[in-house]
Amino acid sequence: MKQDASPAYGFGKPWFALTVAFALHVLDEATTGFLNVYNPTVIAMGERWGWFPMPTFGFRQWLAGLVIGVALCFALTPLAARGVRWLRPLAWLYAIIHFSNAMGHTLGTIFGHTVASVTFSRPAPGFWSSPLLFIGSVWLMIALWKTSPSHSNVPAHA
Repeated sequence: MKQDASPAYGFGKPWFALTVAFALHVLDEATTGFLNVYNPTVIAMGERWGWFPMPTFGFRQWLAGLVIGVALCFALTPLAARGVRWLRPLAWLYAIIHFSNAMGHTLGTIFGHTVASVTFSRPAPGFWSSPLLFIGSVWLMIALWKTSPSHSNVPAHA
């Protein structure tokens, strides 16, 4: 019988850590005025590139979506701990998105703007939790790489 998961291929601890960092990041952004930077940036980029695909958000809509996303990620933690195969590509995407997010907040803090017309006082909204996103995403990527069937000494399941 073909197994869909193995604890030897699990990545639950880094998944959980990244999800905690994600939750703290939502709190950080919500309390530091992130949408006051995000929405004008999206509008400016949409004016420059008509195809720019990012939407603007009202606070309640934005926060509700992120709370649902965090809850879903917490709910998937047991599957990550078991190393469920179908979750691995999503875990890579999850880690890459949060790595990029952490880098964006850090670069915004360094430069003091997102686009030329959108400046803010430093640090950028959401900056304080960015190191946690960075650490969690790198840990998850390392765990995914180390537990992949092609990089592990654990025999593959038939």
